[in-house]
Amino acid sequence: MPSRSSARLAALTVAAVCGAASAVVLTSPAHADSVRVHDIQGTTRISPYAGRQVTDVPGIVTATRTYGSSRGFWLQDAAPDDDPATSEGVFVFTSSTPKVAVGDAVTVTGTVTEYVPGGASSGNQSLTEITKPQVTTVSTGNPVPAPAVIDEDAVPDAYTPKGDPAAAGSVNGLALDPSAYALDYYESLEGMNVQVADARVVTATDSHSELWVTVKPWEHRSRRGGTVYGSYDSQNTGRLQIQSLGPAAGFPKADVGDRLSGTTTGPLDFNQYGGYTLVASGLGTLEKGGLERETTRAQSGRELAVATYNVENLDPSDATFEEHAAAIVHHLKSPDIVSLEEIQDNNGAENDGTVDAGQTVTKLIDAIAAAGGPVYDWRSVDPVDGQDGGEPGGNIRQVFLFNPERVSFTDRPGGGPATATGVTKVRGKARLTLSPGRIDPANAAWSNSRKPLVGEFVFRGKTVFVIANHFNSKGGDQALTAQYQPPVRGSEVQRHAQATAVNAFVKDILAAQKNADVIALGDINDFEFSGTTKILEDGGALWSAIKSLPKSERYTYDYQGNQQVLDQILISPAIRRGGFEYDSVHINAEFHDQISDHDPQVLRLRP
Repeated sequence: MPSRSSARLAALTVAAVCGAASAVVLTSPAHADSVRVHDIQGTTRISPYAGRQVTDVPGIVTATRTYGSSRGFWLQDAAPDDDPATSEGVFVFTSSTPKVAVGDAVTVTGTVTEYVPGGASSGNQSLTEITKPQVTTVSTGNPVPAPAVIDEDAVPDAYTPKGDPAAAGSVNGLALDPSAYALDYYESLEGMNVQVADARVVTATDSHSELWVTVKPWEHRSRRGGTVYGSYDSQNTGRLQIQSLGPAAGFPKADVGDRLSGTTTGPLDFNQYGGYTLVASGLGTLEKGGLERETTRAQSGRELAVATYNVENLDPSDATFEEHAAAIVHHLKSPDIVSLEEIQDNNGAENDGTVDAGQTVTKLIDAIAAAGGPVYDWRSVDPVDGQDGGEPGGNIRQVFLFNPERVSFTDRPGGGPATATGVTKVRGKARLTLSPGRIDPANAAWSNSRKPLVGEFVFRGKTVFVIANHFNSKGGDQALTAQYQPPVRGSEVQRHAQATAVNAFVKDILAAQKNADVIALGDINDFEFSGTTKILEDGGALWSAIKSLPKSERYTYDYQGNQQVLDQILISPAIRRGGFEYDSVHINAEFHDQISDHDPQVLRLRP
């Protein structure tokens, strides 16, 4: 099966892995010929033999990986010690197709290496391996050690210990406590043959033939079968990634709420795309849960429906226009205003200076009309080439679609990619100086990121200000399974600055008109409980409408087994007082055949 493993790194020093040279004390082996797998693994995340040669390490081959850049086999000692902190399994990196078979009893001579998937700068934990191996087969056809059973009773409820301040917050040098912390428990099984049974799928199969299950069926369960991520302290310890050692064609096409019935068995690996991963030599049988895509209700004649939808790098060459149109018409019920994120220019990722997106938007509008929806009009501001981030050459931007039969757009010309719109007060009412316009585009907060698009709409004689956002992504943040605990969320620094700019603009509107109807929406790339959202809401200027839902229904995205909020619709006090209805419409994130990785949301209000 194809692998996403990155190119292997050179052997790392213990100091680079731990974050500080003093974090781990290396101990010398008493006798090289007595070294066993549990000695190599040790009682911390770093082997006491890291960087050293070991000789004739015995074990049974439990699985082989014959594809990708990380070829090798897993070796497990059939005579374990009695210390639950020491793993009995280890990966032997051969670099080429291994010449051993499952059930072979072998001895291995080689160098113990701490390999950091994604590189030391990622902050990831390391994987203990034996590299440059010399392998001797002693016998064949031996039984594989029975798998360790991973279930809700075995996995602790606490996720991880706090990192060691003396090691820059790394947990690498801390003694493992597998009875207290989930990450310590998984680390104590690194490289071993493990098993889960009758596990519910909590992240659908992706394009790399991976899915996520939970071994804790009731842990923060959503009503549709997923696992909700509700706070920075709610890490959902039962999540586990599943890959396969078999061909990609045979990997189950699973949706959230499906089940891998029976047992799924294989070695427990660690990679940069999710941390601890059961690489299955035997997969359970997929049982479908029957999850269906949601449909929101249609707005009444007196209600204004405003939606946000990240259409994931849409350009004219994509084959998803009819599906996006069907989603907007049939599942979202043709909202009056649709804020679209990730509309690319007319030639997509071709990097030739093109910034106009008229062909992309027109193709979508035509598809919506063909699906039975309204003939939408649209407004946007083209970015400066290469200045708004996203896929190189794509020039993604936000676009307003609106139904001119229901809503009018107030045009005030002069807006451009580098021109800031402002707020004035005319006859006691707030109005934009430019519409459509951009908010403070010269602000360093928007460096290499999408600038907010703001427009002035009129519905039934009432003005509604809409701000379309696509904040800085979470790319580069340390993973939940990082060696640094708590992990560093470096990307939120820019989002905080972006939220500050949007909040200030909303306050300008409210200063001109206290009861103004203002909606700030889009791909905020942060949670409803995050610091970013708190800044957007500062001073009561806005409030995230997803918080009107029960906690078990607050999600717009599904990542590594956590259903979470990235997309939001925030509303001004007048809208909150006047009454509204909010719906996160689950049509994508829970499904293996998604057309976007985001779910859209709809707000219905009476201005």
